[in-house]
Amino acid sequence: MQKEVRVTNIDRRKFLRGSAALGGMLCGLEGLIARGASAAPRHGVGFAAKGAGGYGPLRPTATSNTGEMLLALPEGFQYNLLSREGTPMSDGNLTPPVFDGMAAFSVGGQLRLVRNHEIRMSGAAMGSADKSYDPLAGGGTTTLIVDPQTRELVSSFVSLGGTSTNCAGGPTPWGTWITCEETTVGHANGLSQHHGYCFEVSAAANGQTTPVALKAMGRFIHEAVAVDPATGIVYETEDTYSAGLYRFLPTQRGNLAAGGRLQMLAIKGKRSYDTRTGQRVGKPLPVTWVDIADPDPADAEFNQMAVYEQGLAQGAATFGRLEGCWYGNGSIFVNSTNGGDQGLGQVWEYRPRGNSGGQLILLFESPSADVLDAPDNLCVSPRGGLVLCEDGASEQFLRGLTPDGRIFDLAQNLVPDSSWAGEFAGATFSPDGQTLFVNVQTPGLTLAIWGPWTEGAL
Repeated sequence: MQKEVRVTNIDRRKFLRGSAALGGMLCGLEGLIARGASAAPRHGVGFAAKGAGGYGPLRPTATSNTGEMLLALPEGFQYNLLSREGTPMSDGNLTPPVFDGMAAFSVGGQLRLVRNHEIRMSGAAMGSADKSYDPLAGGGTTTLIVDPQTRELVSSFVSLGGTSTNCAGGPTPWGTWITCEETTVGHANGLSQHHGYCFEVSAAANGQTTPVALKAMGRFIHEAVAVDPATGIVYETEDTYSAGLYRFLPTQRGNLAAGGRLQMLAIKGKRSYDTRTGQRVGKPLPVTWVDIADPDPADAEFNQMAVYEQGLAQGAATFGRLEGCWYGNGSIFVNSTNGGDQGLGQVWEYRPRGNSGGQLILLFESPSADVLDAPDNLCVSPRGGLVLCEDGASEQFLRGLTPDGRIFDLAQNLVPDSSWAGEFAGATFSPDGQTLFVNVQTPGLTLAIWGPWTEGAL
């Protein structure tokens, strides 16, 4: 998600297209609503219509609790605005900006969300400085307690501070959220600590927790994680244009701080395989794993690819910007944001086989931006479908993907001032499967969506 620091041809194109979209927004909310009203899918290949996995055309819809026109949704769906950046939280802090990855938990009968804030260096940590990992780093997490009946916010507070660029992460079966730093900055950048690590936050915490860097899980440009509950293995994605897919084998199941072994995925019999182009949907690729000898390299601040290069030297596979990662249906699902022959995104499924082997399968590859444009965060629905958060060039959508690989539109961002940075992020279902929570990154908004889920794949 590092749009502001990556100066590439792709980013220049995205910026120009996004700037054009921002200019169009000056025409007012009416223009946005008109676009939303015409947001029915503009494609026919692999499309899931209403009654066949999808939920039908999108219609501009106002929030049920504030009356704001923020989303276009299928008929029958409703949503609330839960949280907005800059508003006071229960602990006296203002809600930090740049909402990103998130997960929902049931804690003692309460519905809780733990949410990332992808804030880079700011000169001051959120929350209490004495409980921060680095008092000079502005990222971290907040926790929201939500009334499951009214879908309204009950309270919110800082739950982790002093980290940097907390992009995504993932929930664990033992009731914690792993938040990941998408940077390897450190002392040379004027900070008091090295960064580029994963941290664990208890969903049950009622205040700011003391951060512990999980260094054995690697120091690199982290994005998301997913935990296989059958084995306790943690899968990790890397958000670089040449990226690896990793897994962490903990020494003690459920105790990540006790250390473990980091590995990188390779394709059996195909040394240094490049998954970014030339792939075929549905073709199984047999997997093996190579060990990373030094998961916390001393030069990581100056070479953010230091971990990846260790795996590549042993024949590990390369992906294009691995972002979203989620466990479901016995598999690990992963988004490659810039993968594919068109560079517009791939959705991969890894099917584990115990502690070794397994298969990697391409589920979907975008043929054009109006089908799927740069999938980022994802989650698996209770009914087996996938929710894909777009991080595209202008209009931002939530897309649904059926278990058999057909895509459909689920929501469109109509937030008037969100511009090209208004990507969706942090999609996650409530434990009972009735509510989909999702963030708009900028301006930071957290939304709760509900409706006739059983009529489609989600």
